[in-house]
Amino acid sequence: MERTVNVGIIGCGGIANGKHMPSLKAIPNVRMVAFCDIIKERAVKAAEKYGAEGAKVYEDYRELLKDSSIEVVHVCTPNRSHSFITVDALEAGKHVMCEKPMAINSEEAKKMLDAAKRTGKKLTIGYQSRQRANSQYLKKEAENDVMGEIYYGKATAIRRRAVPTWGVFLNEYEQGGGPLIDIGTHALDLTLWIMNNYKPKYCVGTTYHKLNDQTDTANAWGDWDPKKFTVEDSAFGFIVMENGATIVLESSWALNTTEVREAVTSVCGTKGGAVMPNADKLIMNGVKNGVQFTTEPNFAAGGVAFYDGKAGNPSEIEAKQWIDAVINDTDPCVLPEQAYCVTRILEGIYISSKTGTVYNFEN
Repeated sequence: MERTVNVGIIGCGGIANGKHMPSLKAIPNVRMVAFCDIIKERAVKAAEKYGAEGAKVYEDYRELLKDSSIEVVHVCTPNRSHSFITVDALEAGKHVMCEKPMAINSEEAKKMLDAAKRTGKKLTIGYQSRQRANSQYLKKEAENDVMGEIYYGKATAIRRRAVPTWGVFLNEYEQGGGPLIDIGTHALDLTLWIMNNYKPKYCVGTTYHKLNDQTDTANAWGDWDPKKFTVEDSAFGFIVMENGATIVLESSWALNTTEVREAVTSVCGTKGGAVMPNADKLIMNGVKNGVQFTTEPNFAAGGVAFYDGKAGNPSEIEAKQWIDAVINDTDPCVLPEQAYCVTRILEGIYISSKTGTVYNFEN
């Protein structure tokens, strides 16, 4: 029988309740034994709903880290605190799952990476889009060289009017940015992973604050407060990799377009290509017997774990894969070095936008 893994949750807000805690609860040999939040009531509520018998509640994460029975910590706090909490948890001997993005900038992300190497503890970042059926299928096709050399990718995370108006999403100090660091990060991670390319050379980026001051917004979650909307509403990047491959990154919470697609990728190679029309579909293309063709895998036909709202939830698959990696001492799906590259590129786009110049990466 698999041994039991004790988990502590640091940050009991939206992402913990919407993703991490329900996913961990679905794993039989996981016990959530400690919950921490600066708002104690949230930690108490989480413990009551998801905690094992006798689960403890903390307001100071450092007190939680003193519990030697806790083997794994999930960091579900605002972006600014990802780095120092993760580093402290690793130094305390815990394996860490940190919610995306890795950190607010590459300097902070590097501290996390170095701490993981120094302590020998596992560190992963919450990019659950990799666990979707279409993502897993496309990754296998790429590994099998079906598309040949992939030299172009398009990472897309576009919403029409869906600005998150709760929590600290609109607070640049706490989050480090807006849609680029929030949802663009998923699309970029997915694209780099499929391309298996983590060596950026340079990038050019633009960020926009064009809709922040609007009041009659028709926003999916109600009108935003212009005074609190301090992050960009859209950001776009053009990235060139060391081997000459190109990636275009599009991200927006509020763009006047009908082409709405989030956390998806399109890739083009020397033998063929692929497009994700949405998070559930995939269309492959190529040439066979002198004729162009397209094919669309049917992920609902069985044989592949698929997301139907119940079975095959990518977040649950991510959580199980992570816990299995801890138990079996194997690598998690998302390596910290990969997430560090994502953060470096996001930072490069932000810097390029501010300076109006090309950002060159020093590898």
